[in-house]
Amino acid sequence: MPTYDYRCNACGHVFEEFQMMSEPELKKCPECKKNKLERLIGGGAGFLFKGSGYYLTDYRSKSYSEAKKADSGSGGSGSGDSGGDTKPKEKPKEKEKKAKPD
Repeated sequence: MPTYDYRCNACGHVFEEFQMMSEPELKKCPECKKNKLERLIGGGAGFLFKGSGYYLTDYRSKSYSEAKKADSGSGGSGSGDSGGDTKPKEKPKEKEKKAKPD
């Protein structure tokens, strides 16, 4: 449910009201009791996620994702080289295992 801002044109009282979107606008000011309230247009607050499991990187822009892919494409050849480094590392481990039973 959204929070709406209201201002009384009679007394100038400004307040927030938490109400469902389907509810009608308020008309009567809680301070001066006159029917001079107007709903203010706000910029909105966006989404508020509570709890664990939500990360800033989960909602990145499309341009960020495309730039990341372009960077990983150029870095992919570098990661291929490091992938070559991991294979020789696995072979000595196998040799160590064979050396232990002897």
